[in-house]
Amino acid sequence: MTDVFGTGALRSRVLRAWAESPARFREDANTEEDHALGGYRDRVVVELAQNAADAAARAGVPGRLRLSLDGGVLTAANTGAPLDAAGVEALSTLRASAKRDETAAVGRFGVGFAAVVAVSDTPSITSRTGGVEWSADRARAEAGALPSLAEELARRAGQVPLLRLPFPSSTPAEIPEGYTTVVRLPLRGPAAEASVRAQLEQAGVALMLALPALAEVEVSVGGAVRAVTADEVASWTTVEAHGTVPAELLAGRPTEERARPFWQVRWALPPDGLPRGVPAVLHAPTPSDERLDLPALLIATFPLAPDRRHVAPGPLTDHLVERAADAYVDLLRAVPPTPALLDLVPGTVGAGGLDAALRRAVLARLPETPLLPLGEDAFARGRDTVAIDGPAAFVELLAGRGDGEPVVPGLLPAAWPARHAALAALGVRRMELADVVDALAGLDRAPAWWHGLYESLSGASTDGLGAMPVPLADGRVVRGPRGLLVAADGVDPSGLDVLGLRFVDPEAVHPLLFRLGTIEAGPRTVLADPAVRAAVEDAFDADDPEAVADAVLGLVAAARLDPGDEPWLSELALPGEDGELYAAGELLLPDSPLHDVMAEDAPFGTVDADLLERHGRDALVAAGVLDGFALARAEDVNLTGLADQAETFHLDAEERWAEETLDRLGMQELPPLLPEFAAVRDLELVEDWAAALRLLSRPPLRAAVVDPAHVALFDGRRVAVPSYTAWWLRRRPVLEGRCPGEFRLPGDATLAGLYDPAPEGLDERFLLALGVRTTLDDLLSTPEGAAELLDRLADPGRPVSRAQLVALWTALADHETPVDPPERVRAVVDGAVETAEAADALVLDRPDLLPLLPGQPLVIAAHDRAERLADLLDLPLAGEEVAGKVGSAGEPRDVPPAVRAILPDAPTTYLAHDELVVDGHPVTWWAGEEDLHASGTEGLARVLAWSTGRWEARFLVEAVLRAPEDLPALLSERDLEL
Repeated sequence: MTDVFGTGALRSRVLRAWAESPARFREDANTEEDHALGGYRDRVVVELAQNAADAAARAGVPGRLRLSLDGGVLTAANTGAPLDAAGVEALSTLRASAKRDETAAVGRFGVGFAAVVAVSDTPSITSRTGGVEWSADRARAEAGALPSLAEELARRAGQVPLLRLPFPSSTPAEIPEGYTTVVRLPLRGPAAEASVRAQLEQAGVALMLALPALAEVEVSVGGAVRAVTADEVASWTTVEAHGTVPAELLAGRPTEERARPFWQVRWALPPDGLPRGVPAVLHAPTPSDERLDLPALLIATFPLAPDRRHVAPGPLTDHLVERAADAYVDLLRAVPPTPALLDLVPGTVGAGGLDAALRRAVLARLPETPLLPLGEDAFARGRDTVAIDGPAAFVELLAGRGDGEPVVPGLLPAAWPARHAALAALGVRRMELADVVDALAGLDRAPAWWHGLYESLSGASTDGLGAMPVPLADGRVVRGPRGLLVAADGVDPSGLDVLGLRFVDPEAVHPLLFRLGTIEAGPRTVLADPAVRAAVEDAFDADDPEAVADAVLGLVAAARLDPGDEPWLSELALPGEDGELYAAGELLLPDSPLHDVMAEDAPFGTVDADLLERHGRDALVAAGVLDGFALARAEDVNLTGLADQAETFHLDAEERWAEETLDRLGMQELPPLLPEFAAVRDLELVEDWAAALRLLSRPPLRAAVVDPAHVALFDGRRVAVPSYTAWWLRRRPVLEGRCPGEFRLPGDATLAGLYDPAPEGLDERFLLALGVRTTLDDLLSTPEGAAELLDRLADPGRPVSRAQLVALWTALADHETPVDPPERVRAVVDGAVETAEAADALVLDRPDLLPLLPGQPLVIAAHDRAERLADLLDLPLAGEEVAGKVGSAGEPRDVPPAVRAILPDAPTTYLAHDELVVDGHPVTWWAGEEDLHASGTEGLARVLAWSTGRWEARFLVEAVLRAPEDLPALLSERDLEL
């Protein structure tokens, strides 16, 4: 081909220079090798695209580039200005670009074409104006012909700078229709082909953005074709800025760079993040090795270091960092003001030095940049805005976007995530719900507005909402829903403000309030409110006690309380018929039976007739007004505390009852509790006890008398003890002027004379609860009862028969209930029942002693109880006080055999006396320690019966002794007794 570009002259000059200076050859070879293996390795596709862009810009036409890899050859066809001699010289002359006067050119340094050396040994360019090629073999041959280079070529193993020696094209490449120039690169081998293939896969929209002169890039690999057009770039958001570099910033930069003192910055933001294959690096304007982890592509004229891969540090780079930061902020302002903007706000940690510097510069500008939307076409700086992490409806309501009255100025729309880290970088102040609630205090809004606010929070967590303001029915606004009341059916809040109750305004009521502790209050719940109790306690000092009374009584009626359900209501101040104020518990209904029961000086008034007419007797009685006796009720009463503190229930002697109950229970590790306590009040004011007891014997008061109190102990047991009311009545003269314990129920004759029969008219169970005595066994079951029996036996005014007395002493011995020894006892003296000094009395332990004890008070119990009774009463036994000396002689005799049929254990012999004398007294029998003595048949029968322990058989034995022949008949008669 004709040498249209003067390649021969170029080669001649280069070869002459090498021949004259082998060092120049060495320098050219090293420089080309450095570019091919260093700064421009893996850059051949980008450099080809850059040359295509510059050619299009120089010709003023839309740039089109076709890249094709086929059969181990890479071809690049482009439109634009064709190749000329200056271009060929530039391609063959390192570091001498032909584009230095073209301000729109991307190539600036004249070394980009060196990238082809990394992949090809025979590159060529064919343009419609001619073609040129390079060859490593031909360059090596021409250099080898120079003797001065022989040694250097040997050192370099034949490596020569092939681009310095251009040749006319021997076989020009075919130029596709519509294109101007073709670059053909036969690739060096598989490694070079793999590198080119990878570069072609990355060629895409980023290349178009970096080289805007290109309108289309077509890539064909192995027949598979894809095209990237400028239309794809249109979906990206781009911001550009440019200007002149101050001269002082170019000091120290290369000469040709100083000759082009212009800077340019372009940010390109993809719609869905950087496409796959686009390297996240600075493009200057083609990709460098400077990592940028920002979500947009930066294309800028940063100064590069000699390796062409990294930014050169210095004032110029610092200046461009500031300009790039300005442009990035403009990019943020250019994107739609949606929460997606926050993902474009950089974090503080950079991927490298340049990335970190850009982030710092951007972050420094953001708080002062109006990026955040506050309304239609209204934007605010981050430091002037607030973000709230709450439901959308809540945020919008606070922003006032519905009625134009913002509660929190500068509030971001609800769609913006309040906890996004980028908001802090923007300077946005985040408010927690608790802080927002504080800000709501003092707001003057209609109740319906508050209802809307609660509705906006209906799905939110209640954390932080505890101090939420709530409008009340009385017009106040209070903080904190807990404890507020919402009127349920049956409750009319009007008129209840006098009680200090806090009812939520009906228009503001919302389920959220209940989640926060507001109570839906029926009449009973309202009554339980501490404000009502406080109002009752202070009713006497209230500005309008009647209004307080009407409000409370209205609630009592609506709640349908039973008397005593709320004992504290008895303190309510109510008017009496005399015009004075009384506590409810000190007023009687006009027809109350207590009028006839209580003493004249009892501190009771009669309820006002108008009050009774307005509220009715049921409400008044439930509030404590008396139509009969009132009950004091409580739960879980600490018995120890009741004993230590008087007037807990204002009951007469209540602490003494508690003390006696504790004594009954004994020592306990923990204070006993009364799960349920009920007691009749005002018993100490009764005058007519007959009428009072009739009232107490009927429900509902009856249970407080007849039912025991059950005490819960620490070990889980429950012990029944007398109720307070029963305990109190037992100790007062309430039965015919005497204490109930002085009376007995009919049925046990052993108590006759000691206790009077109980009055008629009261049932047995009620009398038992009062303490009326029932049976001897019941009386002797407690030490108190046994002591009471001894006291009554010592009273000579209480008649006791001899048989009754023996039964009483026998029962006392059988029960063995411990008692204190009495000072006086009821005894038998010479057959008569008398009261004697205990010091003079003996307990009869043997019947044979009776003839020896004339005039001696004897305490006699049934057979074999003597010793137990003597120990119990601390009295001596008669047998211990009698000498028992036999003063007559007896004749031994055999016991008749017939006796053994009755007494199998009887002795075989005894001493028979004509006249038996013991201690100088004639007796019929004597059971001595060694011998049995008897005088006559009667005496023998008794001594045998006593000695064998069959005292009850003495009469049968006597009959057998008198008529042995009657033994069968007598035994038959005895059989009838068994």
